[in-house]
Formats: sequence, C-alpha cells, structure tokens
Amino acid sequence: MADRLYLSLWYPNFRLEALPAALATVLHQFAMIGGKRVAAATAYPISFTEPPAYQRVYAPESRTPPLDTFSPVNPDPESAIRQIDEAVAEATEQLHDDMAYEFEMRWQLWTPDDREPAYNRLGLASARDAPDPESDDEDETQSDADSDASSLAHGWRPRTHTVRVLGFGPRFDVAGYEQNGHLLIDFGIDTPWIPDPVHPAPSLAALAESGLDETAQIHIQQNVEKLLAFTLLIEKNCGISSRLLWTESGEPLAEKLIARLQRVH
Repeated sequence: MADRLYLSLWYPNFRLEALPAALATVLHQFAMIGGKRVAAATAYPISFTEPPAYQRVYAPESRTPPLDTFSPVNPDPESAIRQIDEAVAEATEQLHDDMAYEFEMRWQLWTPDDREPAYNRLGLASARDAPDPESDDEDETQSDADSDASSLAHGWRPRTHTVRVLGFGPRFDVAGYEQNGHLLIDFGIDTPWIPDPVHPAPSLAALAESGLDETAQIHIQQNVEKLLAFTLLIEKNCGISSRLLWTESGEPLAEKLIARLQRVH
C-alpha cells in the first residue's frame, strides 16, 4: 500500500526571524539536484484548514528552443538562486508566528508507467496535487531518461514529481513544528522508492524472463540515490541539529524497501 514520505528538520535555538533564510537554504540544496525554480508558494494562517493568506503560482520561464541542440537549457545558477530568494522573500514578507509557508519544487523520478503520482499536504489534498500530464519540466534534463527505451518497454518512465518544503511558525496548528519539525519536506507518496504493484507478483520465472525485476531495481536505486543526495546536502549545508525521514504509516522506509526487494527475488 502506498505511503507518504516526509523529512523533518530541526534547528538549534531556532527563532521565527530565521525561518526565511532556513527555507531558502533548503530550496537551494534541492535546486542542486532537482528543478531550479520555485513552482508555487503559499502561506497558511492558523492551520491547513484555513484558506491561504498568500498564494502565487510561478509560470515556467518561456524561451526559444536553442538552435544548438547541445546548448544548456537549465537556468544559470545565479538566476536560479535569485528566483528562489525572491519567492521566499515575497511569501514571507508578512512573517507571523501562527503561519506556515509552503514552497513547491519539482524533480524527475522514475515511476511505474501504469501509475499516476498523487500528492497531498499532511493528508490534505489540494487542487494542484495532481500532476500535469502535459508538463515539460524545463529545469531538469531528460536526455538519459528519454533514451532508455528498454525501461519504457518494461513499464517505467521519468515523471515530474512535486516536492513541498514547509516552514512553520511556533504557533501554527498548536505548535505543530514540535512534531513535524521547524521545516518539513513532503516528498509525496513513496512509490518511486517502494513501488506498490497493481497486480499480484508474477512467478520468479516470469520475472526473470521479462527482466522487469532488474529494471525496477535499477530505477528504485536511482530514485533512492537522488533522495539520499538531497538529504546529505541538507545535513552538510543547512545547519540543522537533527533530521528524521519518516512515513505517514510509521513504517521505516528502509524496511519497506528491503521487504519489497525480497518479494521481487
């Protein structure tokens, strides 16, 4: 059964005034391995059941396709940092201790082709949770993914997934930061790391014959490496005192991953 994956971050001697800088720094780390731009920003008063006090959806940068097919398509690092900093500054301009600030960014993950990724926010769905099948994520190159015809044939393809980075004021949702972290990163459902099979597992002979098990393991490993790279960047560069990678059900990710791989074998 699909589960939700979160990363909670705590900071030493954390104060509300430090929240914008902490958010920007985490978003900078994400931009090093995922999308380079903030896709949307929202500020919630009191709790997530209240209507947003601020909300902005950022349109992708329009650009003319380069004549040189080998020209870089990603924004330059300074432009990416500037866009992130401006988005954080605008959303947190009215900094209150009873508000939560949410920033959406995107990255490409391998996903079983017969599943559409779904997202919510701490169990609360939003109209923007469903992925856009027409989306063309300009922030990340897909050359390796698009060329992997074998993976597509075996039912895997790269899809754009949304990651939400949330920062909490100390009085938001009755001091929810004590449980969820000063900052909370919502990775969405965990199927890119532990894909939930739609059908009962086929026989070992059928798996070996189809090669699907090997393909799945390769892409799960690639997704896990991306997740670990992000968490290590945070641990190294964000000045946190502690972190916790957890799932909504409380079941450890590593145990679920090991159990799934054992089922494949």
